[in-house]
Amino acid sequence: MRNHFGRHLCAFLAEYGLTTADIGTWVCHPGGPKVLSAVADTLGLDGGALDASRHSLAAVGNMSSASVLHILQNVWESQRPEPGTWGLLMAMGPGFCSELVLLRW
Repeated sequence: MRNHFGRHLCAFLAEYGLTTADIGTWVCHPGGPKVLSAVADTLGLDGGALDASRHSLAAVGNMSSASVLHILQNVWESQRPEPGTWGLLMAMGPGFCSELVLLRW
């Protein structure tokens, strides 16, 4: 995670002319507290950037890949981002694989 994920994610964003600073909403698969801390540290995110993921983890636990859909719904219903802002949905899997979806609200 710490060795490859940041580089992978930054390369993905660069394809769209973006950096992590351009992302206003992070929807991150909450594999666990250590995973969320590693994501935040690796990407240099501020303390609240992954709050939606942390709240989901505390409320319902890790629901595997469905977790990101639960978090996305909560963000949409409770913190609806400003139209036109960028978001990033991230899911992770075993053996370490990751999937990234660029969102535009």
